[in-house]
Amino acid sequence: MTQEPTLVTTPFDAESTAREVVADIDLTGRRAIVTGATSGIGVETARALAGAGAEVTLAVRDVGAGERVIEDIRATTGNDRLRALPLDLADQASVADFVAAWRESLHILINNAGVMMTPETRTPEGWETQFATNHLGHFALATGLHPALAAAGGGAGGGARVVAVTSVGHLRSGVHFDDIHFRDRPYDPEAAYGQSKTANVLFAVEAQRRWADDGITVNAGHPGAVLETRLTRHLDQEAVNAAMRSGNYHVKSPEQGAATAVLLGTWPPLEGVGGRYFEDCNEAPRHEDGVRAGVADHALDPGAAERLWQLSTAELAAASRV
Repeated sequence: MTQEPTLVTTPFDAESTAREVVADIDLTGRRAIVTGATSGIGVETARALAGAGAEVTLAVRDVGAGERVIEDIRATTGNDRLRALPLDLADQASVADFVAAWRESLHILINNAGVMMTPETRTPEGWETQFATNHLGHFALATGLHPALAAAGGGAGGGARVVAVTSVGHLRSGVHFDDIHFRDRPYDPEAAYGQSKTANVLFAVEAQRRWADDGITVNAGHPGAVLETRLTRHLDQEAVNAAMRSGNYHVKSPEQGAATAVLLGTWPPLEGVGGRYFEDCNEAPRHEDGVRAGVADHALDPGAAERLWQLSTAELAAASRV
């Protein structure tokens, strides 16, 4: 019987903030990209990295909004090494343009942006929007930036880090390889979201296997229940309030929600420790029935992770030929 690896534990927990996580870490000279950094945990992720001295690029759909966030972060951190660049993860041409324009080594990539339980919509490729945005867009971004991450892999201050921001919603669904884009089955926004979030974890599993020798550490992290964000705009507010009253959720501030991603992107003891799923700043145990926490077996399946990588590569290749 194969023994489960020891879970990673840290001095931090569900109450910790992103600023507390990096309080003793100097990121001077390191470059970071945070996607979706114009609201919620994305802003606080960027703020914490900037506060620790990193050069931070906000990869955002609305550059004007990004510039306003930069003014705020600059005022609170004193860091002038900030910029906003356009990136629409649902638009493969936008992702390709972003990658082509990146000329420097890259130390930290936080794949934070996402959409949640949207009505049924599709990209020009015919891809279901949640899977296209949450997984395929970030997959194209991370693989496209792999040379930049590898270039930073052996640098001072440790190797490069990639963080896939996922969700406890991954418990809802594995990846349905036979019908990822809901072409044959009825569209279910919750299942589509869950599938995309499982894909985020599987990406971390396979990227760690493929990229570890390049000095790149890849992990997935669930931020927790953060209500002060645009991510929940498609949810029924009464249902959200009822869920909060149920006691199954610990509501976090955006500063607390950003802590796990910041930890995965910066905490020195995680150097080389990847392919794992974290929540509340610690590696999560396997999910148990009746508990809305932990990581599902289907999200850590190495066979599914490799299959998803191959499928995603094929999807992007087919799209580039259109």
